[in-house]
Amino acid sequence: MKPSRSALAIAVATLTSVCAYLLIGSGHAAENAAPAYVTEMPAGYRDWKVVSVAHEAGKLNSIGIVLGNDIAIRAYREGKLPFPDGAIIAALHYSHVPSDENNKVFGDKQSFVPGAPTNIQFEVKDSKKYATTGGWGFGHFTPDGKPGAAAFMQTCFPCHKPAAATDLIYTHYAP
Repeated sequence: MKPSRSALAIAVATLTSVCAYLLIGSGHAAENAAPAYVTEMPAGYRDWKVVSVAHEAGKLNSIGIVLGNDIAIRAYREGKLPFPDGAIIAALHYSHVPSDENNKVFGDKQSFVPGAPTNIQFEVKDSKKYATTGGWGFGHFTPDGKPGAAAFMQTCFPCHKPAAATDLIYTHYAP
């Protein structure tokens, strides 16, 4: 028995409707999905505790201070790996400049201090939200708080992968 033209038309219309619904639904899911990077700076980060400081020579010629929220500091102090969800680490980077004022006192060009800010970076631990990037959301911001471009942010996780043994964190705690 051959299906009638009207039955065939109904089947095609139904199939088309189902496909359209699925495509529209998947589009909304993609729009609502969280990006794999941090798009807003966490509030109060300048009041967090110091994890460590660093000088990066070469092309960067940067001084950085690494800060952690209470959850991150507790994990660092307890040597807890992986870091628990809710841990946030901030890295504030500045240019590296000589201090004429200090050098006058020392009598030699030996003192360097932070100059102009260059960027602020964050790592936010949320093992569900950032499952595709090892449980960490990465953020890079200009000194005035503007987030880095999405394409740039996608380079963070591959760069941190070599630090898998320390839960993708390079900075060690300096008590």
